Amino acid sequence: MLLSGCAGSRPQPQTVVVYVSEDRVFAEPILHDFSKATGIAVQAVYEPRDSRSARLVDRLVAEQHQPQADVYWASDPLSAELLKQRGISQPYAAQGAEDVPNQFRDQDGNWTGFAARAWVILANHGIEEQPVGLASFTDSRHRGTAAIVNPLFGSTAVAMAALFNLWGDERAGAFLDAMKGNGVQVSPTDAECADLVASGKAAFALVASDSAVGCVRRNRRVDLVFPDQLRDDPGVLLIPDAAVVVRGARHLESARALVDDLLSRETERRLAFDDCARIPLHSGIETPPELRRIEALNVMKVDFPAISRKLPEILPLLYAWAQQ
Repeated sequence: MLLSGCAGSRPQPQTVVVYVSEDRVFAEPILHDFSKATGIAVQAVYEPRDSRSARLVDRLVAEQHQPQADVYWASDPLSAELLKQRGISQPYAAQGAEDVPNQFRDQDGNWTGFAARAWVILANHGIEEQPVGLASFTDSRHRGTAAIVNPLFGSTAVAMAALFNLWGDERAGAFLDAMKGNGVQVSPTDAECADLVASGKAAFALVASDSAVGCVRRNRRVDLVFPDQLRDDPGVLLIPDAAVVVRGARHLESARALVDDLLSRETERRLAFDDCARIPLHSGIETPPELRRIEALNVMKVDFPAISRKLPEILPLLYAWAQQ
């Protein structure tokens, strides 16, 4: 009886279930080291690359009344905002969240951003005049030489919704038309768009910073330009990952511990020096030479809840633009 009583009192091993839409190659080492440091077993489910499989955000919606995940590691704030609107996330005052700029965290604490991609210009060394901002893509001096990723997908879709929210429909629509009139090339992915610049088939392009840094690190003849850095310019768009605690999480304390780790300065530093080349949202964190610290950037003012509502609204316009 004594032995069975001792066995029954043993603490159960701690566990956390995390759904991850960030690329596995970058997320897995972070989760492995968290588990090693805390003793919490991490059960990770990664975003399926098979187009026939349900996306994780759809899975979270489907599981709303019987949640299987404790944490969602989102690759952008829009999906985190969707979960908030559906009542699938819950507030958590994470350690360090108060040091993240307001525009990169939900004011009710349902999600907090970290480790941001930037929407940057990649420019070929061989061009005479380096671009400095979005206006370069409509400048007649650069007719037919610039490129952009298809705005229906990825960070470019988020960026377009941000511009429509920042500038208003009329000005943002005119910008799209002016780019098309200036002969901008449209590429299917950030990596392919970056390759256009590296090969000299385009003079410069708007791409996500991870693709741009990848080109720079491969010693390609390219420069990374943070656009619109003068005082009156709109600034560079930052699109962070987001950490979410799922409402009804079965392993709540472990979930909170994992979110604290994701938002830590050390995790942001690691993701800055990794190949994903993310910009830390905490100030004062060391970055590799290709990037800048957030306090050294003119950052675009964004409202991610508004952007999440704007994107579905403009998708028909973006589709029509991409088909022209």
